[in-house]
Amino acid sequence: MKTDKLEKLKKECIKISKEPIVFGEGNPDASIVLVGEAPGAKEIELKRPFVGQAGKNLEEFLEVLELKREDIYITNVVKIRPYKINEKTGRKSNRAPNQEEIKKYEKYLFEEINIIKPKVIVTLGNVPLKSILKDKKATIGSKHGTVIEMDKFFVFPLYHPASIIYRRELKNIYLEDLYKLKNFKERIEED
Repeated sequence: MKTDKLEKLKKECIKISKEPIVFGEGNPDASIVLVGEAPGAKEIELKRPFVGQAGKNLEEFLEVLELKREDIYITNVVKIRPYKINEKTGRKSNRAPNQEEIKKYEKYLFEEINIIKPKVIVTLGNVPLKSILKDKKATIGSKHGTVIEMDKFFVFPLYHPASIIYRRELKNIYLEDLYKLKNFKERIEED
């Protein structure tokens, strides 16, 4: 039932997209949904969210939480790869999604969440945080590692694992936040 609804939603998303998409994947009955910003080159190539470097970071996330990839549902706010063309090389490079892209694909994200009905949504970085909270002023710097109660689920914001690559000083904060998430996950599983 849920799988059919997600497949139908994916087909609708493909219809409105001029670029290749990467739709969410994973357990449709997951209690945790992981939401990233947008797919990168490797994700588009393999048509799967969080592979390549992002996948390596996901492995650490799952290890700390004592979960397997198939236990969770993984998706992004934007389903296409936002890119710019490098003038010197003519090659595509990733960029942050713009407001038009976010608005276009956000409805698919909310429909995925509505179908799955998770207990916890883990946002990775500013774009998913702002989308899920519907608050353009929310920042990961002020919200990371805290539990935010919403009407139908909890939100747990984390720094995007890629930010750790560029800012090594965030590594310890990210790991601390992961252990806070693990403790929270264990508490809600007891309820």
